[in-house]
Amino acid sequence: MTTRIQRRPVDYSTGRFASDTPKILQRVLLGRGVTSEAQLDHQLNRLHAPQAMRGLETAVELLVEAVRAQRKILIVGDFDADGATSSTLAVLALGAMGAPGVEFLVPNRFDFGYGLTPEIVEVARDYRPDVLITVDNGISSIDGVAAAKAAGMTVIVTDHHLPGNQLPAADAIVNPNQPDCEFPSKNLAGVGVIFYLLSRLRTALEASGWFAESGIAAPNMAEYLDLVALGTVADLVPLDHNNRILVHQGIARIRAGRCRPGIAALLEVAGRDQRKLSTTDIGFILGPRINAAGRLDDIGTGIRCLLTMDPTEARELAAELDGLNRDRKAIEQGMQREAMEALEKLQLEGEIPWSLCLYDEGWHQGVVGILASRIKEKFHRPVIAFADGDNGLIKGSARSIPGLHIRDALSDVAAAHPDLISKYGGHAMAAGLSLSAENFAAFTDAFETAVRNRLKESQLQAVIDSDGELEVSEFTMQTASMLRACAPWGQAFPEPQFDGEFLLLQQRIVGERHLKMVVAPPGNPQLALDAIAFNVDTDQWPQAAQRVRLAYKLDINEFRGRESLQLLVNYLEPA
Repeated sequence: MTTRIQRRPVDYSTGRFASDTPKILQRVLLGRGVTSEAQLDHQLNRLHAPQAMRGLETAVELLVEAVRAQRKILIVGDFDADGATSSTLAVLALGAMGAPGVEFLVPNRFDFGYGLTPEIVEVARDYRPDVLITVDNGISSIDGVAAAKAAGMTVIVTDHHLPGNQLPAADAIVNPNQPDCEFPSKNLAGVGVIFYLLSRLRTALEASGWFAESGIAAPNMAEYLDLVALGTVADLVPLDHNNRILVHQGIARIRAGRCRPGIAALLEVAGRDQRKLSTTDIGFILGPRINAAGRLDDIGTGIRCLLTMDPTEARELAAELDGLNRDRKAIEQGMQREAMEALEKLQLEGEIPWSLCLYDEGWHQGVVGILASRIKEKFHRPVIAFADGDNGLIKGSARSIPGLHIRDALSDVAAAHPDLISKYGGHAMAAGLSLSAENFAAFTDAFETAVRNRLKESQLQAVIDSDGELEVSEFTMQTASMLRACAPWGQAFPEPQFDGEFLLLQQRIVGERHLKMVVAPPGNPQLALDAIAFNVDTDQWPQAAQRVRLAYKLDINEFRGRESLQLLVNYLEPA
């Protein structure tokens, strides 16, 4: 796989910054579509108002009636971190508003698959709910919603996934991506959607006098923003301004110690300082541990960890999740070795295809999504990894590259070959599907055709986006601190990354595969800068190069109470 560094284009004339805003900060922000300091305002009053969200007022009316009539509510979630935080938030907030005995049900991925299926509705009947609320799923559950309605349940769908051609016949649908919804941000995670709905419900109940009549305090919805931040970052939705507000506020609460005991316990078992939490910690520490429960066992363990107010129970559940995450890593590493062996044979036989479809009957169904991500990163190809499902079906998890909307590519396959895919759904960058094992070879060919019709060959080259080269005067702690203050960084709002040539003064391997370097800008050889590149190819580094081209982030390294400037290197090559 070849890689090229591409510098983000910047038009300074579009900026509306204060006259004393440093040029480097303007460059970084303009490269992310931010044209003024106002778009860095993360106060809650800057959130989009809920009124434009289609279906929200209808859902609120149904829930006001349900709470007042003390009807039983059941939450049906998804088996990932977004689904877990959405379920937790719904149970906690509805309970705080006076709804009696709110419970949650999340289908086990191995027994029921994704979403509100008729089979999971049969399980839901045992809970005897009057109202069923889906969180982070439901927009594609045509048959499941019909089954719930036939069972006499009021059904409210809250979701953020893209809808199909037909919408379920729910009593209310709240999803910013449904047709004719004018809510400005289409990027809310599932937990963001349910947060909006329940925040509006709290306002409506208060206006109706419910809290005064019942003698209960109206909940402060900001208390749930730790869950919103966790679900939003873990689900990799784009961090537009609205999502950055939610994430910023949630991270601030976690850092201040005002978060769920389960979140604090998960950080504790991972050895992370809660006071210095970042989106990276959410994405690589919290999210994977919650997700591990849904991948290997039952996401209910993750939800119970987030629900509990008992610190001792939280630590016990966090330790269990940590163990599941270690197991997941071990399984993933084995699958990755097997996949790489198969791909090495493929490359020996000729040119690597534009898409990669992989299947092994021994692979773990809950881990194929991570495997697809790892292979995609290595080969810069859209990847679908399959594992055995039930009834002769295999289940695939798809990951895409920039330029290919993978759900649309699957739609192309389904349109051209109606009998190949049993079902599918997802986003631009990730999707899931099921098909008969005997159709795997035919699907592989059909998917390759769909990908070639949608991609150009140039898009198969990995691209590293850069904010350009730093001036020698900009290699300072002040610059690093200024950029850090613009966080949260994340999906579609990436942390600043720069590139340039450096003198390579020192290099050595630390740990097993980490390259520790001392580099200096050619214009000032005396300015020695610490740099580290993680997981390098030790067959290639260290080497005799005297100059290197780096793509890096400007970082503040903290060690034994001392702070120093450090370059976090994401890519390096001899210059």
